[in-house]
Amino acid sequence: MPTLSRPRRGSLQFWPRKRARKALPRVNWSAIPSENSKGLKGFICYKAGMASAYVKDSTEDSMTKGKEIVVPVTILECPTLKIFSVRFYKNKKVAKDILSENLDKELKKKVKIPKQNKAKLDDVKIEEYDDVAVIAYSQVKKTEIKKTPDLIEIGLTGQDITEKMAWIKENLTKEIAVSDIFEVGKLVDVRGLTKGKGFSGPVKRFGIKLRFHKSEKGLRKVGSIAPWHPARVTFRTPMAGQLGMFTRVVYNNKIIDLAKADDKPIANIKNYGNVHNEYLVVAGSVQGSAKRQLLITAPLRETKKQNKKAFELVALR
Repeated sequence: MPTLSRPRRGSLQFWPRKRARKALPRVNWSAIPSENSKGLKGFICYKAGMASAYVKDSTEDSMTKGKEIVVPVTILECPTLKIFSVRFYKNKKVAKDILSENLDKELKKKVKIPKQNKAKLDDVKIEEYDDVAVIAYSQVKKTEIKKTPDLIEIGLTGQDITEKMAWIKENLTKEIAVSDIFEVGKLVDVRGLTKGKGFSGPVKRFGIKLRFHKSEKGLRKVGSIAPWHPARVTFRTPMAGQLGMFTRVVYNNKIIDLAKADDKPIANIKNYGNVHNEYLVVAGSVQGSAKRQLLITAPLRETKKQNKKAFELVALR
C-alpha cells in the first residue's frame, strides 16, 4: 500500500476561532518602519467595493510592459482624521493621556469622553517619557455610512520623541488627509475583519473531506473526534462553530491611485453609494464587506515582487 498522508485541516496560527472583540485591531507600531509614510504610520478607511481598472503596465521585465491591462482593484474611502488625545509611554506602559482641546462638539453625543484633566500638552516634560502616540478618530460623518466615529491608537514616524511631538503640535487641531500620509506607488498593509458567515460546519470551516456516502451519523463531519483516553476533545479537532469576523492582515497592497471625489467622482457603488472624500485604489482584494472599517498601515515587510510593480491608472470600470 502507498504511504498514507493526511495533512491537518485548518491553520493553528489562528486560534481561537471566534468573533473579534472590536472592528479595528491593535497594532504593534514599534515594529512598523517609518520610511513609507509621513507623520502617521496608519490611517482609518472604509471599504467601498471592487472594480476593474485599466492600467498601463510599467513593471520591469514584465511580459506586458508598455501595454494596457485590466487588474482587479479595491476602492477605499478615506475621510479625514483628527487627533482625539495624545498618549505618552514610559517603560512600554501608558503613563499619561492628554485630550485634545478642540474636539468636535457633536463628538460628545457619539463617544464617551473622559473627564478633562488639567494637564496641557505644553506643560509635559518630554524627557520623562520614552515614546508618544496619538489616538485619532475618523470624521465618518462626511460619508454616507454612519455618524459614530472610529477611534484607534496610531503610531508616529520620527527618529525620537522630540520629532514626534513637533508633528503633534503642528497637527493637533488640523484635519489630517490620507494624501498627507501615503503616496501613489507605495505599498500598504490592510488590517481589519473578514466577512461574517455565522455558525458553520467543519467542512466549510476547516475544509475537511466529505465522508463515504454510506457512513453513519452524518457525512459532513469528522470520523472520530477523540479517543477514549484522554477523555476529552482537543481544540485541534475540526468542529462546527463561528466562521468569519476574524482579524486578518492583507500584506503589501500596491496603491494605484489616490484622488479626491471632487476631481474624480465615483458614484453608485453597490451596497455603498457615492464616494465623497479622498479615496485610495489598491490592486487586488481586501478583507471585509462593503462599509467595513479598515486600518491601512505602512508595510511591515515589503516584498521585491510587489514593490517592483508599476501601474499607471488609465480608467476605472
